[in-house]
Amino acid sequence: MDMIHIYNIDRADLWDCVVRSFAKYDVYYLSGYVKAFYLHGDGWPQLLYYEGEDLRAVYVYMKRMTFIAGCYDSITPYGYGGVLFEGNTSDGNLQAFWEAYRAKMRQEGIVDNFVRYHPVLDNARLMRRVSPVTDLGRTVAIDLSSPETVWENLTRRNREQIREAEARGIEIRHGKDLSLFTEFRRMYDAMQTEEKAKEYFRFGDDFYRSIHRDLQENYEMFYAVLEGEIVAMSIILHANGRMHCHLSGVTAGGRDLSAQNLLLYRAALWGCERGLRTFHLGGGVGAAEDSLYRFKASFNRKADYRFSVGKEIFDERMYEELVRTRMELDSSFNREGSFFPVYRFQA
Repeated sequence: MDMIHIYNIDRADLWDCVVRSFAKYDVYYLSGYVKAFYLHGDGWPQLLYYEGEDLRAVYVYMKRMTFIAGCYDSITPYGYGGVLFEGNTSDGNLQAFWEAYRAKMRQEGIVDNFVRYHPVLDNARLMRRVSPVTDLGRTVAIDLSSPETVWENLTRRNREQIREAEARGIEIRHGKDLSLFTEFRRMYDAMQTEEKAKEYFRFGDDFYRSIHRDLQENYEMFYAVLEGEIVAMSIILHANGRMHCHLSGVTAGGRDLSAQNLLLYRAALWGCERGLRTFHLGGGVGAAEDSLYRFKASFNRKADYRFSVGKEIFDERMYEELVRTRMELDSSFNREGSFFPVYRFQA
């Protein structure tokens, strides 16, 4: 008999035990990762665990209140995720999971779900067989097979910039000192102001303290120093053989001196030393192949990972009710467009 269990982060030990029982788990599935985003106000983290006859599945999502009492929606936590399967992924087994999952969501009062699939794990591939998947853009990961492989896959221009940064005396350091987050927040918030980013991307002290406390074994802060001043910083997450560049900040001077190029290169070498396999840098803003994407692509000319999303409505009647309610609350609201769920669109 197919069974679904849902765990909350107040059972963190059990949550992580379930996650780590999957061979391909990553840091995005751990309770310590979602705790920070719970504190940030993104919703209630939940872990869905499915057990079929010869198929298991796990999925992490944030359960969010809507403006109708008792009605919720769900979304992948910031970053990447999606369902992980283990076992016999026959069409019949996948369909049985999908039907059980949809039924459980309706039972929980969850109307719809938006998922950002994991490019390195390529878990969108199996989901295409039961659910619509939309490919948006490419992302970049560094192959950590060896230091030689890391260097060979850099573009020629990036190698030059790394050498120039070293010649200028930029030093790369790393550690887990909580005080580093104070400097990181100052630098990161300044960048958000400069780029006129949404308020969402201003994370509070509780958020950073949670990373330090709840991901103590799964993070490392890398920072670039020139003449005693920190000019670039990155929060690097890692678990189960995979590294991720989570959040980064750089000063104007650090940008001009290619400090971030040297920082990411040295972080990749650190990953090599620890036997990690990939270092995912992500993609461009909104999955576009923009200047940010091109910067990341300069770290691996051969990388070609695909970022995909999924949009699923479990209760069509309640979804339409949410849209109608939004229209009543906001006379300027236009339900047309690709944003999902549309009733949460903010111009």
